[in-house]
Amino acid sequence: MEACSIVNKSTLHLVGIPYCGPYSSFPDEAIRLQSDFLARRHELTHAIQPNILYCPYFGNESFATYWTCVEWERSDETLPEGMVAITIPPHRYAVVSSTSQRIGEGYELLNTWIHEQGYQKLEHAVSMEIFYIEGQHLEEEVVDLYIPIAD
Repeated sequence: MEACSIVNKSTLHLVGIPYCGPYSSFPDEAIRLQSDFLARRHELTHAIQPNILYCPYFGNESFATYWTCVEWERSDETLPEGMVAITIPPHRYAVVSSTSQRIGEGYELLNTWIHEQGYQKLEHAVSMEIFYIEGQHLEEEVVDLYIPIAD
């Protein structure tokens, strides 16, 4: 795992498929959603980098909302059935790189670092997981974990 850092991200225009449901089934549903999206990403003709999956999420102790998306050139393209477009506003993020197999350790490291550095999380902004996909399936892929922080 790499060291934590701070990055600024500009506005992201994303298109993909969402999941919203009980937090208890969230990890399994996130994996299923990613697999479903990978099987359909060829349907998007204006994806900027189709091998980078953006997964913004938001949740609490009861439910989670999770998206699997690609960055998209906003165009007049009609979206495939079941896909929707969202825009993530610019934010400053605390970031760490991990792998999909060690994602829990990545979050522990990042959350500890945020606390030790005295940063404050933006509680109403979405966090993101950004996966760098090498093949057709998620195996042990590189994933960057982004948690929005106050300026």
